[in-house]
Amino acid sequence: MIAQLIPVDGSSPIQITRDVTLVGRKRGICDVILQSTSVSKLHCAIAKTDGLLFFRDLGSTNGTKVNGQRVTRGALLPGDELCFANLKFRVHLGPSMAPAVAPERTEQMSTFPRVAGDGNAEFEFAEHGNAMRNPRPRSN
Repeated sequence: MIAQLIPVDGSSPIQITRDVTLVGRKRGICDVILQSTSVSKLHCAIAKTDGLLFFRDLGSTNGTKVNGQRVTRGALLPGDELCFANLKFRVHLGPSMAPAVAPERTEQMSTFPRVAGDGNAEFEFAEHGNAMRNPRPRSN
């Protein structure tokens, strides 16, 4: 799966290539460096899994918004507007360029499988240490 954040200002797209991508201003820690003082040093984490993108705000000062709503975590869909403080991006998800492998057998499903829970996927950032697993709580 190809995942990109497309800046609405027309700048170059940002490729999301890792399973967990850290977004912020802090060089040496963040995978995506955003040059804006309104973006926190460690602003947000984006997880790519099973063809889906999930995000979690890491206690940023100016927050993360999806489609105009300030949120702390959730799923990202193609076309969603994702804002880190005052920087706006469109989410793009597409098939990878790798050749597809045909399955030996395809199962037909009568309904879409249901997922237990409230729809807010939890994910851990184990490879980035304890600070990522337990970001400081936000007061709204």
